[in-house]
Amino acid sequence: MNEWIRENTPVLTLALVVAAIAVAVVCAVLLARRAERRQARMLGRLRRDAEQQSEAVARLNEGLGSALRQIEAMSGAMESRQDRMRRTLDERMELMNQSNERRLEQMQDLVSGKLDGRLNESFKVIGGQLENVHRGLGELRQLSLGVTDLKKMLGGVKTRGVWGEVQLRALLEQLFAPGQFLENVAIPALSQNRVEFALPLPTAAGEAPLLPIDSKFPQEDYLRLVEAAQAGDAQAAARCAAQLERAVLEQAKRIHDKYIQPPQTTDFALMFLPTESLYAEVARRDGLIERVQERYRVLISGPATLCALLTSLRLGLRTVTLEKRSGEVLSALSAMKQDFARLDESIQRMRQRLNQAEAELDTLEQRARKAMKVLERVES
Repeated sequence: MNEWIRENTPVLTLALVVAAIAVAVVCAVLLARRAERRQARMLGRLRRDAEQQSEAVARLNEGLGSALRQIEAMSGAMESRQDRMRRTLDERMELMNQSNERRLEQMQDLVSGKLDGRLNESFKVIGGQLENVHRGLGELRQLSLGVTDLKKMLGGVKTRGVWGEVQLRALLEQLFAPGQFLENVAIPALSQNRVEFALPLPTAAGEAPLLPIDSKFPQEDYLRLVEAAQAGDAQAAARCAAQLERAVLEQAKRIHDKYIQPPQTTDFALMFLPTESLYAEVARRDGLIERVQERYRVLISGPATLCALLTSLRLGLRTVTLEKRSGEVLSALSAMKQDFARLDESIQRMRQRLNQAEAELDTLEQRARKAMKVLERVES
């Protein structure tokens, strides 16, 4: 058996191969037929799907056609409405434009009228202000000319003295009556030394010694001191301050030697400095005012301090005058007392007469009443 198989192995192998091929062919044919049936089924399905899709497309086309027709109808209606709205809006816009133009014209007329009035008023105000400015500029020019004239005037010693004398006279005229101060008084009497002003100081004993008042204006020394202080030069400022002190002491010595002559004058005098700045600078000098008072019996004063001093002197003069006139006042009061006593007696006599007249009137009234009663009885 084995030998037969060994001998017939190629034949068997070939038969097996042929059988395998046949089986494979049969399987392939079966698979092909199955594939054909599947393809046929798929094609049928595809045909049905295509038919359904074509039907859906036809329905969609019909729907789109109807929608297009509706859209066309709606677009026509919208266009007609838009045309009507456009015409209506155009008409309304024209009406609004016309009314706005009329209102704008009215507003323009009103605004132009108001603006013209306000502009005219503003121009008038501005013109008035410009006139005021021009007047102010003219006044400033005049003031500047006056300042330059004042500087020129104060440049000379004599003119400075005149200016100080004028200012001192103005202060005295403000505080005293014309007869209460004297001007250009000779001290001593019948001499050539004349003090600018003198103030009589009456006492309780009846004497009236004169208080000499003289104005001094050492401007050059003061201006040099101010310039040195502004420049920051301490040494020059010290030298100028020393020079100012020497000038003040020299003027105080002149006043003492020339114008303090008791009993015609008081034992002290007044030195008037016309500016407060000059007086403040003199007052700043340590002990200068005290030295002048102790050494030369001269009181230094500026415009403000002189006003205060003269006011106190005026009050003192009033007190002295009241003391002198107190006797006259007492005698006048005693005379008034006697007059009042006589007046009281006259009033008492008048009162008695009035009482008598009142009693007589009462009597007459009683008699009149009795007569009226008699008349009434006669009438009844």
